[in-house]
Amino acid sequence: MKAVHFGAGNIGRGFVGLLLHEGGYDLVFSDVSAALVSAINDATSYTVHEVGEGGVDKQVTNFRAIDSSVDAEALVDEIATADVVTTAVGPTILKFVAPHIVAGLALRDPSLPALQIMACENAIGATDQLRDHVVELAGESWDALASRAVFANTAVDRIVPAQAQGGVDVTVEPFYEWAIERAPFGDTPPHIPGAHFVDDLEPYIERKLFTVNTGHATTAYFGAQAGIERISDALADPAISAKVEAALEETSALLVQKHELDAGVQGEYRATILRRFRNTALPDTVWRVGRQPLRKLSRHERFVGPAAEAIERGLSVDALVAAMAAALEFQDAEDAQAVELQRLLRELDADAFTAQVTGLDAAHPLFARIVEVVAARQTALSA
Repeated sequence: MKAVHFGAGNIGRGFVGLLLHEGGYDLVFSDVSAALVSAINDATSYTVHEVGEGGVDKQVTNFRAIDSSVDAEALVDEIATADVVTTAVGPTILKFVAPHIVAGLALRDPSLPALQIMACENAIGATDQLRDHVVELAGESWDALASRAVFANTAVDRIVPAQAQGGVDVTVEPFYEWAIERAPFGDTPPHIPGAHFVDDLEPYIERKLFTVNTGHATTAYFGAQAGIERISDALADPAISAKVEAALEETSALLVQKHELDAGVQGEYRATILRRFRNTALPDTVWRVGRQPLRKLSRHERFVGPAAEAIERGLSVDALVAAMAAALEFQDAEDAQAVELQRLLRELDADAFTAQVTGLDAAHPLFARIVEVVAARQTALSA
């Protein structure tokens, strides 16, 4: 069996690639970093170091890498004969993955089982987005190619911090979750030990996005505001911990009401997430977690997404709005979105900024709440 994975970075090697290896797949990593591709091809194995309680070291073998920017033909050939294709590149990069998949499907022997495609991204419906790009690019030829691929959405969760060491080894937390839609695969799901297949993925995706991602980003922005470097140190601050817990109580209230989750089970899940963030063995920083604040403040992301639905249902959003206010203060000269965020705050009025960044209509009940914190941030900037 063979799997092609787009994105040979830390998540690709330390999470998705590891589980595919454990499922018995030969791994073909695709990346555009020549240095990373070379390092992977120079290695015969790499180690995934799980740090924290219960962590163990795991070896990955039987892999190779292709630089898709200079050897697209080799990549397409691999896709044409693969069993599985996965991604961990970021939602905005999926459109650049799609042409390789279309070309691979065109070369694929129609007698082979359908290629099983899963986008493992921090976004709702990421595989649907990838499929839309593929279908659009294929155009009129899609009817002939459609039977050669099957697409399934996933929800993925594992903290993989920025890596201090060189080489291709990866440090991760012990916890992980990979939930995959069952229905698209029928009776032949991919063999991925540790993944679980579910009939309804939406509760898993939103539980993860509105608990893990919301909580992580909230910790990062309050941590940065307080001048704290590490995520674990930020949550060790009682004031920050209380603010993060309050935000997650609000998202939990939404999740329990919307998806009819058991409130006790969701409370245990929330507590597990906070314990993970407090893992002092994990060298995670507020700067890594807080990067790309414009994406994190967009309409269907971890703040505005749950807050909009919560306020529509008459639920509290005070803590989520406070987290968004902290996000507006995030400054990192090395992150293009952080720089752009501060530029927009200086150049747009509060209403225009809120509309552009959050995607909310001015009539939405959350709009005025965000305008208020945007205006406060702009006042502070002009002082």
